[in-house]
Amino acid sequence: MAAVQTEVKGMGEAMKQAEAGMALFAKDTQEEAKLDVPSAEAFKQEQEAAMKAKEEEANALTGKENKKARTEISKQVAAMKVDPKYIDACKVVKGLAPPSGNFQFAGAPKKLDAKTAPAESGPAAAEAAEGAQDSKKAKDAKPKKVESAGLSKAERDELEKLKADIISRKSELKAAGKTGGECNKDEQVVAWVARMNELKIKEDPSLAAAGKDGKDAGKAKKKGGNLSSAQQAT
Repeated sequence: MAAVQTEVKGMGEAMKQAEAGMALFAKDTQEEAKLDVPSAEAFKQEQEAAMKAKEEEANALTGKENKKARTEISKQVAAMKVDPKYIDACKVVKGLAPPSGNFQFAGAPKKLDAKTAPAESGPAAAEAAEGAQDSKKAKDAKPKKVESAGLSKAERDELEKLKADIISRKSELKAAGKTGGECNKDEQVVAWVARMNELKIKEDPSLAAAGKDGKDAGKAKKKGGNLSSAQQAT
């Protein structure tokens, strides 16, 4: 009889522990679900818009003389696609946990850290917390750079209009019997291309060096190398 009572008591304790464990699990799930979906959606749209703009810019750079510039832009787009913050934004928008911890409300990570590392205290805990903050700052640094780079809306509109104007002007000149070289030497085309290049370099200063290398390579091949800037809009 005593053995039966002991067994029943033991089962009762086991049930209480199981219920406590389920309560903690439910609490952790609620904390993990505290995701900043609006911010994630906004960042995702902004990042994708920036990637699309760079892809359109690369498509506008035609010809062998612009191969290096196109490659550089493609590398930038690829880096933006694997940006930890962008990956987190895509996950959060789908209702999934962010791998790098972005787009979460401040309350959830702190509670999870305390649960996963209860043994840390004193100087060790302070050092771990400081390291985590430095890591988050490093992850946020790259996206902030992408957000701050580029042109204003008015300048971007001007750039798109210039591209369209150049294409339209060349079409008119070709319809009038002009050759490709003559189209590129047209005063209006030259002026538009010069302004377009100014805006592109302002958006991405690295293109200045790329453009210089392309011109030097063109000059080394033949005298017509100085037309490479006008060919960018073809």
